[in-house]
Amino acid sequence: MSASSSDTRTVLVTGAEHRLGFATAERVIADGDTVIAHILDKNRADETLQRLQAAARPGQVRMVHADFARLAEVDELGRTLTAELSGLDALINTASIPAPQRRTHTEDGHELTFQVDYLAPQRLIMALAPALAAAKGRVITVTSRLHLGGSIVYSDLDRKRGIYTPLAIYAQAKLALTMFSRSLAETGPTGLTSISVHPTDFEIDVPQLRSHRSAPLDTAADLLVALSAPGTPVVNGGYYEGREQVNAAALVRNSRARARLGAWSNQLAHTA
Repeated sequence: MSASSSDTRTVLVTGAEHRLGFATAERVIADGDTVIAHILDKNRADETLQRLQAAARPGQVRMVHADFARLAEVDELGRTLTAELSGLDALINTASIPAPQRRTHTEDGHELTFQVDYLAPQRLIMALAPALAAAKGRVITVTSRLHLGGSIVYSDLDRKRGIYTPLAIYAQAKLALTMFSRSLAETGPTGLTSISVHPTDFEIDVPQLRSHRSAPLDTAADLLVALSAPGTPVVNGGYYEGREQVNAAALVRNSRARARLGAWSNQLAHTA
């Protein structure tokens, strides 16, 4: 199955049942392209599909599911899409959760936020990297400005010891994701473009940090879809705040630190 015809693109949007993911999928549809709408919560599949199909032509929306808190489901989705797609024009990763108030671990043994916000998207993107490269596609990774204050505790990435604070946990996951986005640009297959972006002027996942908790996300969705288009100039490996490329955290620019994180992640994938 080819990802796109000569006139349309196929774009995978993760976390499509949540506000930013849904708005982004709607934007893809409005542009006339095909969206593969990924959801984390299977119970929201019917509702999400119906809402997206309301403005779509037949066959323009496909729904897929993988709970990012279960890595086996992520791997299965990666295998399924890899087998079906000879090329993929763009992957926009919006799937993300705030850190819970209490230390929480998944069935896979990882801290919940680190798995959902970093490990799961990293595994899915790596599985689809060949299809993205074949189409000269783009990976748009939604990160957070909070990554600038994050730290990577290599001896305890799953935070099973020490003090647990939700913002520190969230910042670590977003820092790891931003580091991965840069590494993918530098070491991923030829033809693939990877950038990370903080798409709006407030923290989407952390509403307690802003007063406009229900602020519309249309502008952010428009930005993500525009950045995913081949005609929009971007710097491969760049970190963006809105449309402006700015400096990411020092660890994102540190190739040795990124290699260390990548080695840990790859070892985990090979032992899963």
